[in-house]
This record gives sequence, C-alpha cells and structure tokens, in this order.
Amino acid sequence: MAQRRVVVTGLGAVTPLGNNVQDTWEGIKAGKSGVDKITLFDASNYKVQVAGEVKNFNIADYGVDPKDCRKMGRFTQFLVAASAQALKDAGYNKENLANEKCGIMVGNGIGGFDVIEAAFKKYFDPSAGVTRIPPLTAPELIPNEAAANVSMLYGIKGPAWTLSTACSSGTDALGNALDMVRSGRVDVCVSGGTEATITGFGIGTFMVLKALASSYNDQPQKASRPFDKNRDGFVMGEGSAVLILEELEHAKKRGAKIYAEFAGYGASSDAYHITAPLPDGTGGALAITRALEDACLKPEDVQYYNAHGTGTHANDSGETKMVKIAFGEHAKKLKISSTKSMTGHMIGAAGAIEALFCIKAINDGFFPPTINLDEPDIEGGCDLDYVPNKGQSGNIDAAASASLGFGGHNGCVVFKKYSDK
Repeated sequence: MAQRRVVVTGLGAVTPLGNNVQDTWEGIKAGKSGVDKITLFDASNYKVQVAGEVKNFNIADYGVDPKDCRKMGRFTQFLVAASAQALKDAGYNKENLANEKCGIMVGNGIGGFDVIEAAFKKYFDPSAGVTRIPPLTAPELIPNEAAANVSMLYGIKGPAWTLSTACSSGTDALGNALDMVRSGRVDVCVSGGTEATITGFGIGTFMVLKALASSYNDQPQKASRPFDKNRDGFVMGEGSAVLILEELEHAKKRGAKIYAEFAGYGASSDAYHITAPLPDGTGGALAITRALEDACLKPEDVQYYNAHGTGTHANDSGETKMVKIAFGEHAKKLKISSTKSMTGHMIGAAGAIEALFCIKAINDGFFPPTINLDEPDIEGGCDLDYVPNKGQSGNIDAAASASLGFGGHNGCVVFKKYSDK
C-alpha cells in the first residue's frame, strides 16, 4: 500500500517581525531584525537587555471573545492567533471542521512563564500569600493548554497533543503530525509551536546559564549573529507558527491551495549532555539523514537548509560539522541561513516558524539571509555558505530545517515543491 502523501494547505504566524505571515516573511526578505530593547519587564539591571518581542499584539483581533482571552497565558494566545490565521488560510472554520477527522499537534518548550511568575509574586508576598494566587494559574501555565484552547475554540475533537523537546519542540511536533496524517489517524492536522518566555525569570534563567547575547545591549538589532566571529550567545524570541497539514487526496478533493509537500522527518538523541550538543555533529547529522531517507531524497536534491543557528559558539561550529556529515560534499554547494538572526530564538516555536520559512523560500525561490554575519568564524569551523546579510534568488526544489534542543533532542523536517506526480 502506497504511503499517504501530506501537503501544507495553510500558514499562520505571530513573530517579532509581524503578527501575520506576510509581514513576517517580508521582514525576512528585507533582512530586518525583530530584536530590540526588552519592554515586557524592567531589564535595566540585567546583563541581558534585548529580546525578540512580539509587538502590538491583541488576541481580540483574531475573533476571540475577551472573556476567553483573560483565561489564556501569553503562549496560548500566540498559538490561538497563529492557528486562526492558518485555518482561515486553508479555508477551514468551526463549522466545516466539524465533519473532518482533524487533530492538533503542538510543540512547546516551557509553558506559561508569565503566569508562573505572576502567581509566585502573589505567593511570596507576605501581605497576600497562598489565598491570593489567581485561581486559573494551574490551567493557564501548563503546556497543553495552548492546544486545548484551539481545540475548544474550533470544536476539534481529534487528538490535541503537546510535545516538549526543548528547542526542538516545534520541529518534532510537525514530524509527529506528519506521522498522524500518514497513518490515517487524522486527515487534517493543526501543527506548529508556541512560546512566550520573555519575563524577568525567563531571561534570568538563561542569562545565568551564560547562553544569551549580552554584548549588544546598545545595538539590539546586531545582537543575534549566528556563525559570526563576534557572536556571544542567542537572543530570546517569542511567538508562534502553525501549519495546516492535510492528506493530499483530501486536499485536492476540496480544491485547497497547496503550498508544498511535507516530504520527510527524522529525529535522534545525542545521549551526551544536558545543554551542549555533541561537538562532532554526529547526533544532529543522524536526524538529517533520517529525514532525507524518509523523504526519499538524496543530499544533492536539497538546495536550502534553514539552520538551528542559535549564535552560541557550541551550536554554530557543531552544526556546521553536522551539515558536512549529513550532506557530504554537497554541503559546500548548499545555501544555509539562520533566520534566528532576525527573529531571535523562539524556543518551542523556532522549528515551526523555520519550517514555514522553508515553505515560503520554496514558493518564492528565495534564500533568506543570515544578517549580522560580518566576519564568519572560519577558525571556529564556520566555513560554509550562510547567505550573509542579503538574501538571494534561486530555484528551490527542496528545503530542510533542523532543530537541536537541550537534553540532546534533534529533529529535522524536509519540504519539497509540490508536484501532482
């Protein structure tokens, strides 16, 4: 029996570059940075004072009742907004979804940091205490609530699952959603990732880990600089991205527009370290190789690779080795970029937005740039074509995107230009 083919029929995004797909993608094509001074809390006494915040966001703009909005953490609101966009883009609404075998698969790394922090302030306040903890704290902070809210808002009664593999969560959620549609458990799947960790505690935890960029507080838009010799850590981002995945014949039957085919997924574990990737790149390379095999593609069939590219020294050198192992000699011809240079690192949403960028790159024949790449870290092994500072036009038949998460989680997704053959 032939394997069911899966295509992408809807896209939605809320990012530091814009609150929809069009604005976000235009920002990417222009090489625009969404990083700026932190405004969500007072960071004046922090060593790290920059982040990729979502700006001018109002969940009510997406048709959500204000009463429901007050019951959602920020990460949930982002997913609801991105899902609303993607479902509308795919031609779905609550009424016509009622007759569909539809599910949800979402990646989230951390959950509601904003909710936890607000509740702890009440809890540890001597004048307040345990009785003043907001009553909806528990249901607002747990990671599954984002998917649950989308399920309730759209009456989706299939599986509504949340997957957490740190920074690989969005990629792994998409991969598992691919398997759900292929297997026939669902015909349609709302899948992506969401995150909102720009709080005093959230930034603080990564700051003391010395993982965040801290040398560009006076030049925020230059702070995220993957593969550059002067990089000094990643920049925290936030937001959500959602793809509507659909079985091909199901999509064709209803006359849906098709953005791309979701061709393959691969995953692996480093089994090495709680925060650092395998220095030799073999762990991540295995995920890429498995994804290419799943897609029935050779390394040379891929023109574009969206890198995890965080801007940490360990990631960028290790990922370059990883790409060389997985793609062999073709790595030298591959166009590679880290769009985190523009969005910051959206943690559980990173893999989802970067998958979306792969799809848009295929559609537009455009290789996104890695901005702030002024002096490649050749001595650190970063010696491939990272499309520095300015995007390039060119044909893209297939694109891959990999994500690497704390704990050694590696995931890779592969998309290709849709053909009815």
